Amino acid sequence: MRIIIKVGTSTLAHPTGRLNIRHVEELVKVLSDLKNAGHEVVLVSSGAIGMGVGKLNLPGKPADMPTKQAAAAVGQCELMYTYDRLFTQYNHTVAQILLTGEDIDHADRRQNFENTIHRLLELGALPIINENDTVATAEIKVGDNDTLGAIVACTVKADLLVLLSDIEGLYTADPRKDPAATLIPVVEEVTAEVEALAGGVGSGLGTGGMATKLRAAKMVTGAGCDMIIANGETPAALYDIVAGKAVGTRFLGKK
Repeated sequence: MRIIIKVGTSTLAHPTGRLNIRHVEELVKVLSDLKNAGHEVVLVSSGAIGMGVGKLNLPGKPADMPTKQAAAAVGQCELMYTYDRLFTQYNHTVAQILLTGEDIDHADRRQNFENTIHRLLELGALPIINENDTVATAEIKVGDNDTLGAIVACTVKADLLVLLSDIEGLYTADPRKDPAATLIPVVEEVTAEVEALAGGVGSGLGTGGMATKLRAAKMVTGAGCDMIIANGETPAALYDIVAGKAVGTRFLGKK
């Protein structure tokens, strides 16, 4: 299988912005094992701004663009250093690709991206993709890594996109507010009714939320790719996901 795994800031970092060492080490171990089993893996990783906030000892996620970009510049170094060090322990080579909206929208630049990522997969590398937050402004931002994960999944014709978040999946109501909310295990089509279930924005350090995840689901299922929303608290759940077992919410691709 060719699998795209998007991991959110809430999975990678503590609320302080500092690295959640246990989560990241478990994630790397599981992804390395999936690669060892013969799967092709691409990681879409948030966390640069969040980790930059921690490294720069800022009081919280900055509101102004220059400080966000400065935090991203510091945090991206830390993020890739961490991934490189951990994946090397399992004899896997990582590659960094940083994208902006222009790289996706411009035909020649998109072709360059496609050529690079396909060649990296042929060479057995594990591409790690993030938005280039150090230069992206409102006009050229992809906006969030749920959307970026969907774009990557469509680009490489992935079999599965997994969005690891701080929630178990899509619920009938917001489970943080409504104790009667129940998990929806399978969504056959992202209808207006399904979209209406999306709550507000995501965590304090992140940029996503259920609305961005449902937009991503619409994009990839239309291209024939399944998508799963699952909790990133236990990266080992990826074994069950790849085995086709019921985890989180699965959105069925149109075959």
